[in-house]
Amino acid sequence: MDIGIITVKGCTYHPNQRLREAAQNRGLVLECLNPYDLHPGIHAGRLTLQIGEDRSLPGVILPRQGAQIGASSLTILTQFYNLGIPLVNEPESIRIASNKFSTLQVLAAASIPVPDTRFAHSPSAFWSGIEGLGGYPLVGKGLNSRQGQEVELLNGSRDAERFMETRLKADKGVLLQRFLPPKGRRDFRVLVIGGKVAGTMELKAFDGDFRSNYHVSGWSHRAHLSMEQEGIALASVQAVGLSIAGVDLVLEESQKCLVLEVNSTPGFKGLEAASGVDVADKIITYAAALIRDVPGGS
Repeated sequence: MDIGIITVKGCTYHPNQRLREAAQNRGLVLECLNPYDLHPGIHAGRLTLQIGEDRSLPGVILPRQGAQIGASSLTILTQFYNLGIPLVNEPESIRIASNKFSTLQVLAAASIPVPDTRFAHSPSAFWSGIEGLGGYPLVGKGLNSRQGQEVELLNGSRDAERFMETRLKADKGVLLQRFLPPKGRRDFRVLVIGGKVAGTMELKAFDGDFRSNYHVSGWSHRAHLSMEQEGIALASVQAVGLSIAGVDLVLEESQKCLVLEVNSTPGFKGLEAASGVDVADKIITYAAALIRDVPGGS
């Protein structure tokens, strides 16, 4: 096996299918590995990893589990990492990117512009956060939300109360963020591979919605960024420590550029459709350059 994709969705899921096709076009063997079918261990002081019967360890790993990756799957990735198998995005960087506030912490510490945000893990922190952001409207987000899910516009105390009751859990917390009005705003998704911008698309929210996620609106268009905006995207990926990532940028009406999030497992259906860029081939090209010969797992 040349390339292993860590995924719970199998190879019929669009991004995985495209990556498999791209690998096959290059004469490479790519398999989708469900993390719950992988059995790591330690035997006689040595790390072991069983991947089913008669299956060798891959030469490189592509983690494709997204923001909702759990601790057990990060443990699996750490086993691969400590076995010396290259990973396209390493465990610690994936952990940071899987938590929206952890990502913003790293970005802000690197002086990268992000929206005003509050983290709330208790009712008192929640109401204090709303006050600290200047009141309504504002946006509430789950820490591990994806594809526009668990992202809500809070227009008043009734919305806030409902969001807190349904989303706030002390062991996870939620984000409260300054509302960026859609009017005059431009939203971009930037794909970065190996320290270079591989493609950019502009996104747009439906009328009456403030979310510009492609999975919500289904709209995307090829876009070009200024050197400054590209620099912000590249610096964001470097700060989080990822080698392949999607960066969500917002250009406010005032032309100030902010980073909303950095995704370690970016979907690319919309970007391929908008730009004509063969994103799957670019990802496989990058991963193939990392492939190492490794002994079979046990």
